[in-house]
Amino acid sequence: MPDFLRVETIFFTMLGYPMSYLEFFGVLTGAVAVWLSARANVWSWPLSLVGIVLSFFLFFQVQLYPDTFLQVFFFVTSLIGWWQWTHPAPREADQKEELRITYTPRPVLLLGSAGALAATALLGALAQRLHQWLPLVFSKPSAFPYLDSFTTVLSIAATFLLMRKKVESWYVWLLADVVLTYVYFLKGIKFVGIEYVVFCAVAAYGAYHWTREFRGYANQLPAA
Repeated sequence: MPDFLRVETIFFTMLGYPMSYLEFFGVLTGAVAVWLSARANVWSWPLSLVGIVLSFFLFFQVQLYPDTFLQVFFFVTSLIGWWQWTHPAPREADQKEELRITYTPRPVLLLGSAGALAATALLGALAQRLHQWLPLVFSKPSAFPYLDSFTTVLSIAATFLLMRKKVESWYVWLLADVVLTYVYFLKGIKFVGIEYVVFCAVAAYGAYHWTREFRGYANQLPAA
């Protein structure tokens, strides 16, 4: 593995905290990509691909295995989301010929919530035993297997909602970001923890901005 991708390779030290190249550039690209998403800017998708690759190597090295697997999912869905935002069906397009912002039907939200709880229980049980089943790959036990699995499931759900430009995606991201802020500070990757504090604010802004844009569609309808 190149030194740049090793968490032990330090870029600089800030207030006594050793900052690796991997953590710094992963945080930077991820933060800009999330801000662009909150602005409903399609360029958030290609930039997020860079941050996802860097995050994959970071999380693997600090034994956050569900988060590591999640980056593979994020990579694939970022490609799909990029396509869906830029190639909507005619009835789903806004004035920029991009996918319109919409809300999710309540029955779908209720069913999804139940599925998320079941998935958390299953994924947590698997993560708790990874080091026993595959000791050559996972040399140490998973840190916070159930809590990490909960945020993994939330992140998957939020990503699917984001791909379809659903307002609720930002509320799910906000819950996941609050929990992940706590986890990352406990694991000692403090710069990532600070990033997720910012993500909480961006998620709140994203919910506001997307709601305002959705309501603005009514003003764009042609007069009868």
